Amino acid sequence: MKNNYSPDILNCLANLSSDEVFTSPELASRMLDLLPQELFSSPKTRFLDPCCKSGVFLREIAKRLLVGLEQQIPDLQQRIDHIMTKQVFGIACTDLTAEMSRRTLYCSKLANGKYSVTEAFRNDAGNVWYQRCKHTWNAQGRCEHCGASKGEYLRTDTRESYAYPFIHKPIKEIFKMQFDVIIGNPPYQMSDGGFGISAMPIYDRFITHAKKITPRYLVMIVPARWYAGGKGLDEFRDEMLHDNRLRIIHDYPQAYECFPGVQIKGGVCYFLWDRDNQGDCTIITHQNGEIGEPVTRPLLEKGSDVFIRYNEAISILHKVISWNEPTLAEKVSSRQPFGLSTNFHGDSKCQSGFLKLYENQGESFVSENLITKNRQDIGKYKVFISRAGSGSDSFPHPILGVPFIGEPNSVSSETYIYIGPFISRKECENVISYIKTRFMRFLIMLRKVTQSTTREVYRFVPIQDFSHPWTDEMLYKKYGLDDKEIAFIESMIRPME
Repeated sequence: MKNNYSPDILNCLANLSSDEVFTSPELASRMLDLLPQELFSSPKTRFLDPCCKSGVFLREIAKRLLVGLEQQIPDLQQRIDHIMTKQVFGIACTDLTAEMSRRTLYCSKLANGKYSVTEAFRNDAGNVWYQRCKHTWNAQGRCEHCGASKGEYLRTDTRESYAYPFIHKPIKEIFKMQFDVIIGNPPYQMSDGGFGISAMPIYDRFITHAKKITPRYLVMIVPARWYAGGKGLDEFRDEMLHDNRLRIIHDYPQAYECFPGVQIKGGVCYFLWDRDNQGDCTIITHQNGEIGEPVTRPLLEKGSDVFIRYNEAISILHKVISWNEPTLAEKVSSRQPFGLSTNFHGDSKCQSGFLKLYENQGESFVSENLITKNRQDIGKYKVFISRAGSGSDSFPHPILGVPFIGEPNSVSSETYIYIGPFISRKECENVISYIKTRFMRFLIMLRKVTQSTTREVYRFVPIQDFSHPWTDEMLYKKYGLDDKEIAFIESMIRPME
């Protein structure tokens, strides 16, 4: 029997990287489902994808308009011409994605080409616009529009400069009109020239810029790490979590459930922003192939400055916060706890005046004269723990690396942070017993949406009496957790061996 299966070409595209991720037609369709569907029955609704890659959003929008306008514009060709020229618009990320998007929407890389589905255009580009833009460098060597590093992105040749048109050029200069819907999957990050894999988020600038245009609706899919802020995202997080026009969030803690084969630390989310309809936000979690029950709640819980992504965690957090205890963040060091970077390596032999150094290649020794921070804690006991946390996205989570005791006269590079200081080895052992509990690591998980484990992720973790060790059973009883809450914690956090 002959196999006539013909896959959608947009399902066959390989992602450029974890930063430039293509959206599948199925995902684009689910995002369009967030919108009031009567928008697709109006010949006046205007849609914009400000970051076209494959053109999938434009095509899926056009398909719905073709059906929705059938009664009002019965002639098929007239209907196609109207949709393509009056309702569907895109701004591409590069020359290549501009051609790809036109091919997807018009069935021709030239809007006025021989094989285009419409003959209404007199120009090659149609309504999918792209123009190479330039960064505008400030005195600090950063682009005023996107924050790109001059050292990384100043191009003197034909290579892509990643000066995305949507955030580098006024929208009124591109399309002299107002849009009802802005929808898309923006670029996620840009290298900032730091050590190793260092990147600056950029998707937040697409969202902020889109809001300034004041469409009726905004729908975008982006990394979820903005929930807790972090590098370059604290101000954006605060603005988003105080914006009661954010009405629906579909949350994917495991990004590969949304983008198969792609790993994005902290997962991804897509959302509906509704300009004229304010209120609490409906949260839907997609995890392990299941879709959770929608829960409508405030984006910010009392006592929290971050978004709590799991609906089941709210009651647990409320019980913990009600004790009003000081948090472990008060005893956690900052990054580079002793002023030594991640790529610092000590000496293999100990000499007079040297300290034991824990670094990314194991143990070595360093002169005390090189220590520039937290010198007062050098001679005390500490608990070291990897700053990078766990690289695993699997469930249940490990959350943290394995902690270990730092004896007096020991320090570390930026590879580790430390908790302390403490007066005895026994106290450190009791702290480690606490870290090993699922309860403690669950509270860290609520703030930890990336691999990085900084002082801020300990803000929900209460300090305990460390004169004795701790177990989960003791903590569950202390905070009055019920069976359902305990089961949720244990489904999310794996035991630490």
